[in-house]
Amino acid sequence: MTEISNKKVLVTGGAGFIGSNIIEKLLTQDNQVICLDNYSTGKPENVAPFKKHPSFTMIEGDIRKMEDCQKAVEGVEIVLHQAALGSVPRSINDPITTNDVNVGGFLNMLVAARDAGVKRLVYAASSSTYGDSEVMPKVEDKIGKPLSPYAITKYVDELYADVFGKLYGMELIGLRYFNVFGPRQDPNGAYAAVIPKFVSALIAGKSPVINGDGSFSRDFTFVANVVQANELAATVKLPEAVNTVYNVACGERTSLNQLIDYLKSLLSQYDPNVADVTIQYGPQRQGDVPHSLASVDKAKKLLGYHPQFKVGDGLKEAIHWYWENLSGKN
Repeated sequence: MTEISNKKVLVTGGAGFIGSNIIEKLLTQDNQVICLDNYSTGKPENVAPFKKHPSFTMIEGDIRKMEDCQKAVEGVEIVLHQAALGSVPRSINDPITTNDVNVGGFLNMLVAARDAGVKRLVYAASSSTYGDSEVMPKVEDKIGKPLSPYAITKYVDELYADVFGKLYGMELIGLRYFNVFGPRQDPNGAYAAVIPKFVSALIAGKSPVINGDGSFSRDFTFVANVVQANELAATVKLPEAVNTVYNVACGERTSLNQLIDYLKSLLSQYDPNVADVTIQYGPQRQGDVPHSLASVDKAKKLLGYHPQFKVGDGLKEAIHWYWENLSGKN
């Protein structure tokens, strides 16, 4: 597999869940890594292990401030742009801040990278861009209308990237992430992702609440697959592989009911009582897409992407971290 090595790399949002996993890998491969984060959703403890590493630099700053972006890209060869305000419900509650960060901040990073002569910028796009499209599996060139302000912002990023590639000769690659999970994912707060939220409830013996009847399905993607995709996108040489977008997923669908069964089975190895926790079903969530399944054929063909972890494998890898960090019983 192609890896990023001996490069100066900026990871925006590097104190976040995905960004910190990327940084951890890059630091094992003789890279100089700069992290830009304002800790709005990222956590200081996610980057604490890297602080003593001689090749790691932390910049506490905000992508909404051009001077912070300019400082962060100095001398950088590759930008891996993970900084964003995620969450569909958050964007419905506060569309203005979501837009300021995801669109305004992204545009700042594009301009700063362009002016600094950064050739390759890989950015976190989103499966939410598929919106109301009923095409299954999701293929990159067939999207519907967005169903949330968050989805609009991530689609606008793709449009900006397309224009900047054509106008300024930059190499920009968008990765449409599908329901990423793994170590360092925050289970707390109103906008927590579903897997750590379910795990946290099950460990505590509380009934997880499923929005809807549990039949909604997602292409859950272990974070190591996302790290792999970022490295491949950052290093690919094929001209036709740049200035486009790719699905980053496993290409398999898991319903929320199936997910709960997986989690109960794995967590029961640590605490047999988890098997007896009941499940609650609540109303469907506004802006939710019923089913999500990715085709990863394009990423396989042009990037050489082959997801190393299917959902069950990824959960097995992650479950120990979840238990150690969420149970308070380690």
